Order: sequence, then structure tokens, then C-alpha cells
Amino acid sequence: MAGGLLLTGVSKRYGDTTVLEPFDLTVEDGEFLTILGPSGSGKTTILRLIGGFTEPTSGRILLDGADITERPINRRPFNTVFQDYALFPHMTVADNVGYGLMVRHLPRAQIRQRVAEVLKVVALNALVDRYPAQLSGGQKQRVALARAIICEPKIILLDEPLAALDAELRRQMQLFLKRLQKQIRTTFLFVTHDQEEAITMSDRIVVMNVGRIEQTGTPREIYYRPRTAFVAGFFGDNNLIEGVVASAAGGRADIDTDIGRFAIPGAAAAGQRVLIAIRPESLRLLPAGSGGPSFDAEISVDVDEVVFVGSMQHVMVRSRIAADRLLRIKMTSSKGADAFRPGQPARVGWVSGDAALVPL
Repeated sequence: MAGGLLLTGVSKRYGDTTVLEPFDLTVEDGEFLTILGPSGSGKTTILRLIGGFTEPTSGRILLDGADITERPINRRPFNTVFQDYALFPHMTVADNVGYGLMVRHLPRAQIRQRVAEVLKVVALNALVDRYPAQLSGGQKQRVALARAIICEPKIILLDEPLAALDAELRRQMQLFLKRLQKQIRTTFLFVTHDQEEAITMSDRIVVMNVGRIEQTGTPREIYYRPRTAFVAGFFGDNNLIEGVVASAAGGRADIDTDIGRFAIPGAAAAGQRVLIAIRPESLRLLPAGSGGPSFDAEISVDVDEVVFVGSMQHVMVRSRIAADRLLRIKMTSSKGADAFRPGQPARVGWVSGDAALVPL
């Protein structure tokens, strides 16, 4: 590749404990790449390896074709934004942001000009003389971001930087981060355990699990086309129906499950155990015996629970031929979810292309 970051055969062990299995990863120039996974999955270790905070057990790290595997932290063109902000409490906003330029011994006038430019980018130009104790959580986060971008790094590493914020401020910062990244056109490598953050901000997502990469793809690919059982279960609230492939041909598989046989697009072999993964919003709920559209797949159910969630309603239904099989359906309140009540018979249908075939 001509530019960007490339990790090849990289692994990390501490004694007999393997933290990261050998993996390859490419980060393109100007990309917003998110490493997503639960606690202990190895996502922060990848960030530390790239940043030079720890050394890999094996493999190489290349930046624009140059091997930086053994290059010290201060010679890597990266900056890191930490979860705890790591601001100097005795320095003003302006001094915190300009610190990186100060240690490079740039002229004071040049530092003041550059600080003013960067603070305008993060909408903090009115707070230059405040100290960290006088700032809100979101303002502290933007100061940390301004300090990271002022030296114009090749890549900005973000280690769960929004974890300490409340829910509403977190949503605001997600959108702000995405706009900022597009504006400054710098590569962002973001680590989080939050699926919503990953979907909202990323160009691509790397899903991690117990030290290995489960899947890499765009948010839409990960969301609608999980390739492993872990991704299907971790990324959102898929309906997961286990079954066995009865037959397969022409890129489609007939799958026997406890609630019926269904034809699903995908490559599989007869006798293979698989999961059918269907998003809750891809299921259509209609009253039993009603007319309406025909579906590729349909089952009879009883409504088990209806939960109002503002503009959305979450409806849990129970299969009539497998009483322990529950499916979750998400539908807008305007589409008639109010008409359904617990105990009411209904039918659920879906289009086969909306279901993903996941090997077990």
C-alpha cells in the first residue's frame, strides 16, 4: 500500500498469557477506524502497540511503508487522547493546548496563533483563560482533542475518550468527533466497547473478541451481515435462530429450525449448524388472519410484551410451535404498534435477504 498504517503478523504475549493472537490490520490515510469489543478483548492493547507504549511479541508495524515497530513514542507522528483527558490542572486551556508546541520551542507568537486557530475548530475560543477545574466534561474532552491535533499528527489515537460522559453529552460528542475528523482530514483510530459509538462515527469497524479479530467491515456490513456468532450476538440485538442446513445450492440454504424451515441467502453445507440472524427492525408484525403483503418467511406467534420507547415500540412475540422461542420486533409507534396487546395472536414475516447466515 502507498500510504497509511499496516500491521502484519502482530501478536502480544505476557509470559504464558496470550493477549493478542497474530493478526493483520490496515488503516487507510484519513480513515475513521474503530476497534470495538468487550473488556479484555485486546482492543486497547492494539492501540498501545501502535502508539509505541508497548512492544509486540511478533510482527511488524509499518507507516507509509517504513518499519516503525521499534521506533520510540516520541518519534512516532501520533497523538493520544485518553479517557481521563490528562490535562494539566495548573495550566489554562490555551497553555494546555499549546504545550506540545511549547516543548518544540516554537516562537510564542506562532504558538498563540496556532492555539487560537485550533480552539476555534473545537469551539472553545472563548475559554482560553479557564483552568480544567472550571470546565465541563465535554469542554475538557475538546481541550484534549485540541491538544492532540495542534501538532498535526499523522494519526490520532483515542482510547475510550467518551466513556466518562453522560449519555446526552456522549451523543453530542460522537457527532462532534465525526465532523472534526472530516474537517481536519486526519486518521482517527478509536477504541470503544460501545456499539452505538462505533456505528455513529466509523468508516470501518474492527470487532475484537478474546485477543482476535472477529470481523472487519463498514458499520452497515457489521450491523446487517455478521460473519461470526460472536459478532451477531455482540453487535446490537439480533434475533438469533439456531438451525441445521437441510440442503444448499446456488448461494441459498434451506435451514431447519425449531420454528420451521427457512431459505436464507449464503454459502453453507448440508448438515452444518448455523444461526439465522435477523435485525428486530427487519421483522414485520401483522394481526393474525389479516391480509397484506406476502413474505419469504412467516410464522404464527402470540404477542408477549409491548414496550413503549418514545418514537419506537419494542414488541416481544412467542412462537406458537416453540413456546420458548421469543423474537424481538422494533417498529415505529406510527405504524400501529399500539394496536398489539399481550396475548394477542399475530403473524411475523420477513424477506429472506434481510436475514444473515452465520456459521457455528
